[in-house]
Amino acid sequence: MTAETLIYIILSGILALFIALFQYRYKSKTKNFKLNSVFSVLRFLTVFAILLLIVNPKFEQIKVYTEKPNLVLAVDNSSSIKHLNREKVARELFETIIKNDELNNKFNISTYTFGNAIKALDSLTFDESETNINSVFSQLSQIYKSTVAPTIIATDGNQTFGNDYQFVHNSYKQAIYPIILGDTITYTDLKIQQLNVNKYAYLKNRFPVEAILVYNGDNNVNAVLEVKKGNKTVHSQSVSFSKIDNSKVVNLTLPANTIGTNSYKVHLVPIENERNRINNSKNFAVEIIDQKTKIAFVTDILHPDVGAFRKSIESNEQRSVSILTPNEILNHINDFQLVIVNQPNNKFKSLFEELDKLNKNRFVIVGTKTDLGFLNAINKSYSQEIVHQTEEYQADFNLNFTPFQIEDINFESFPPLNSNYGGITFNVPSQSILNKRVGSVSLEQPLLTTFETNSRREAVLFGENIWKWRAQSYMNSKSFNEFDNFIGKLVQYLATGKRRNRLNLDYESFYIGNRGVVVNAQIFDKNYVFDDREALNITVKDKLSNKEVRFPFVLKNNNYQVDLSSLPASEYTFTVRASNENISKSGAFTILEYNVEQQFLNANVTKLQQLATNSDGKSYFIDNTDALINDLINDNRYVSIQKSHKNTIPLIDWKYLLAIIALCLSAEWFLRKYNGLI
Repeated sequence: MTAETLIYIILSGILALFIALFQYRYKSKTKNFKLNSVFSVLRFLTVFAILLLIVNPKFEQIKVYTEKPNLVLAVDNSSSIKHLNREKVARELFETIIKNDELNNKFNISTYTFGNAIKALDSLTFDESETNINSVFSQLSQIYKSTVAPTIIATDGNQTFGNDYQFVHNSYKQAIYPIILGDTITYTDLKIQQLNVNKYAYLKNRFPVEAILVYNGDNNVNAVLEVKKGNKTVHSQSVSFSKIDNSKVVNLTLPANTIGTNSYKVHLVPIENERNRINNSKNFAVEIIDQKTKIAFVTDILHPDVGAFRKSIESNEQRSVSILTPNEILNHINDFQLVIVNQPNNKFKSLFEELDKLNKNRFVIVGTKTDLGFLNAINKSYSQEIVHQTEEYQADFNLNFTPFQIEDINFESFPPLNSNYGGITFNVPSQSILNKRVGSVSLEQPLLTTFETNSRREAVLFGENIWKWRAQSYMNSKSFNEFDNFIGKLVQYLATGKRRNRLNLDYESFYIGNRGVVVNAQIFDKNYVFDDREALNITVKDKLSNKEVRFPFVLKNNNYQVDLSSLPASEYTFTVRASNENISKSGAFTILEYNVEQQFLNANVTKLQQLATNSDGKSYFIDNTDALINDLINDNRYVSIQKSHKNTIPLIDWKYLLAIIALCLSAEWFLRKYNGLI
């Protein structure tokens, strides 16, 4: 409180006293001294309280409290812990730490479990099918960014996907204390480290298979590598290993004789007394197809977009891209199911005439080097205003797009495309996948759109530099898959001339393991408008056991989705039915048996010890938990901090003062009334 405020309070008290004495001493009509004194006090308190509210002095309130450091305990909940028979000691470790009185007195203990994602610890089930240790620290770094939080991580150190966690100390600035769960004894073991197989093959060809085999042991051993299709052995060969020559890369080819999904099993015959035999086998599948979709990319300029489109389209082995000039394609146009026309000008006149004559599907890319006058003249479906000015446009995803199933791959984060400025007019019905946006303003003008006319499908991209989108997609997800799948679905829609169905399904022919077994569906009304009121169900039948299971679809954005990851590995047929319409569609898929968590025989001690060293922590084996607890208790880096919080409170916020004013006025009125002064 300042001296000036104190002076105002004193003056307020003097003024209040003067008003009270003036009214009940100098001007009072009654001579009752005691009664006048009571009235004077009540009036003084009333006036003084009102003046205090006007002055509104501020008072400082200081609260002192002690803040303990955090202690984070993250327990590996993946099935590899159960496979290594360490689930019991993991539970005992958890109970020991959270119930230790000294640790609880020194730390605020927070507990988590992790597998493919981290979550608050509810229960330990050890049934997670994957392990991503790196993501644990990525998410904890956001929670404990500005606090002291030594981290105990109980794990076998075997990560099945994600970035290498060994160098996570660069982003996670806390000391890490790994508790090693798992056997550190080295056992003799043969395993198939990796299989490299193409997803598709073509009928009457041979497809390659590459198997990387690893041996862990001291003696020389001979083994047999077999490839089986069902109960039939289609390939067999001998392989030998020694302590020095402990890995082999086996390359072989298999015949593609049967159309459809063909399942195989690669098996490395176990040696005597081998402890882990699960990692001796791997399953794979190849879809045999009898044709390849051929796509022509026609351009007469060099541009990075050409390579980006080719990479995205050919990421699906069922498709091939040929880069041609407008003249080169004319003699081979019937060889292609889709023609992509890049930034056309007068040189493309003959190509457009031939495309119109054959009523062939096309994808036109309109950029800054496009001759808009030529395009407007030769094309009757749409036109663009010619302004001779360019603009950069970002993308707005259209959730109501219905011609085929597509998902938002975070388009709003993508850099803008360079496009011609000017309005776009369509003469035929069209649906935009993406609309133009400048800053936060959506222009309701198409950036990427599709339409159908005369049984011909066409798409138009009004922008160039889409190669930047592919790069940004990789930055977002550390993979090109999302962007490549987006382009792949667009190409699949354009490359087929099939009549549009009211019920469309999107699924894979086979899945490796039961993770991510998802079926997507779209259903349309008779006007081919997406129907979000329908109820879809899928009936799945196991071919081997004949057991049927029924699942409902869930509406997600502009499609229906069902997750079938709970199904065991087997071959399945399915039928999707609409409840309100007499519409159904059937298909088949295969789930290949594979549990990545069962491929490990030992804990990854070296990497966990390196993780501890890099982060200024220390690693411990599960039998040495008491040493970890003592080290944490005695570590002077982790001490409680006494903090104070100063809160400035204005008097006007003190509600009791208003109650005092009301009470004094009420008491004064009542006494005056009682004594006949009113």
